[in-house]
Amino acid sequence: MKNYRFLAILLGAMVLGCITGWLAPEFGMAVKPLGTVFINMMFCVVVPLVFASISGSVAGMKSRARAGRIMGTTIVTFVITGAVAAVIMFVILKIFPPVLAPWSDLPSEEIGEYASLSQMLVNFFTADDFVGLLSRKAMLPLIVFSVLFGFAANLAGGPAGSIGKWLNDLSEVMLKFVKIITYYAPVAFFAIFADLAANYGNAITESYARAMAVYYPLCFIYIFTAFPLFAWFGGGRHGIKTMFNHISRPAIVSLGTCSSVATIPTNLEVAEDTGINKDIAEMVIPLGATMHMDGSCFSCVLKIVFVWGVFGQPVEWSSLPVIVLVAVLSSVGMSGVPGGGYIGEYIICSIFFPAQIEVAFPILVMIGNLVDPPATMINAAGDYVVSYIVSRFVDGRDWLDKKITERVRD
Repeated sequence: MKNYRFLAILLGAMVLGCITGWLAPEFGMAVKPLGTVFINMMFCVVVPLVFASISGSVAGMKSRARAGRIMGTTIVTFVITGAVAAVIMFVILKIFPPVLAPWSDLPSEEIGEYASLSQMLVNFFTADDFVGLLSRKAMLPLIVFSVLFGFAANLAGGPAGSIGKWLNDLSEVMLKFVKIITYYAPVAFFAIFADLAANYGNAITESYARAMAVYYPLCFIYIFTAFPLFAWFGGGRHGIKTMFNHISRPAIVSLGTCSSVATIPTNLEVAEDTGINKDIAEMVIPLGATMHMDGSCFSCVLKIVFVWGVFGQPVEWSSLPVIVLVAVLSSVGMSGVPGGGYIGEYIICSIFFPAQIEVAFPILVMIGNLVDPPATMINAAGDYVVSYIVSRFVDGRDWLDKKITERVRD
């Protein structure tokens, strides 16, 4: 209940705001500034938060031979499964679009409409100068700079060095800053959704209902289709049966706690029961709690396509590579940033909706809150399944057969 409490408060504020805006549209539009204050405050904190968190995490990295192999295999697997999830969601949303009619007449922006592919890639990952990195509109270049700065700090002394310590302290300060701002979030989102309901009316309820009707069933279908394939690939002929014998525990715990971190002990227990080597489980599962985000990749694609529908922008197949790239980066990469509060939404806005960010951002946050429980279940239960794949590449393709044979002999 503690884990769900703030989520319930925030969703309650959004629903109350929608009702207020629908019943009293003039009041709904009048309280909009209360929401704008929150958005502007987040704009101010997001740049130093991203820089300090990412640079500090990279600066503090340590690795050894087998650990490096396990970690490398784990991260590659996270990226591939995240990309697969993003492609699946894109195809589903092409067939069942969540928004059937635009909410407003605001002009939409095509990605790369005024730039070549090469220039678009340059703009995605770099800025013209250092000052350009300090803008919320340059989130991807800032991330690239932060990773490289973190590597440099790691080479210059690591977490024990003065820069490493400073980055860690700055990250702690920014997390406290975000926590302070978050206390105001229910008031802000009441005002934001009161204004949205006053302007766009019943379109909000219908569109969100369609989005959830796609997302929730897809999460459960993914568990019974993609997870067995991953288990078979990683564990061989016994993989699927073994996986289904154990996965219910982490799935139920993650759904009940709405926390990947809270599911780590259960995942470690079922990994041990399965026969996964301890050093693999103890690296894959904690790392997966912050980086294995197939459910979040689902929601990232849903958010992009949803807001495109709000602004009346068609979803083209040519957009698939960019959407997958952003989904994997914002879900797999940015999820490792502790307490990164709404950073994924900012990445989406800065790339796809820079001119309509004040409308797009609260819409994205609302979707994130609505899909959080099933997304967490996919993310956390999937950590256990990924350990099968990593075991195959580290301990050999017949690792599970050997474990089962050993137990039969015992």
